[in-house]
Amino acid sequence: MAENTAEVLVGGVVLAAAIGFAVYGAQVAGLGNAGAATYPLNASFRSLEGVTVGTDVRLAGVKVGTVTDVDLNPETYRADTIVSLRATTQIPDDSAIVISSEGLLGGNFVEIVPGGSPFYYEPGDEITDTQGAVSLISLLLKFVSGGDSE
Repeated sequence: MAENTAEVLVGGVVLAAAIGFAVYGAQVAGLGNAGAATYPLNASFRSLEGVTVGTDVRLAGVKVGTVTDVDLNPETYRADTIVSLRATTQIPDDSAIVISSEGLLGGNFVEIVPGGSPFYYEPGDEITDTQGAVSLISLLLKFVSGGDSE
């Protein structure tokens, strides 16, 4: 009888751990706020290296949205991107959107650099002040070769 009690207790602990991992995974994947209200903004980047659908959009280091669509514009050869932001996050209409890196070995994310305008972007507006991804390899090559010293 004591063996059965121990097996039940161990099974309960394993089940609790599995549920904990599932809840944590859902929070990290953003499934917990799937029904939260969002609004789209458009942006066009020269280079979107390291950014895909699902990449975080951050403001002051806080996740405020995600990249929801990426497509190549056949006329301009730029990466047309749609980001969805939380409806409670208002972005001044002179803000910039930049591809940033988490570090030398980290991935890229989309960062919003807020402006000072008293007016805000409306759903579907386009952020025109964009800065694409900077290639670490090209920066290192410029450094090693001396680059342009003006």
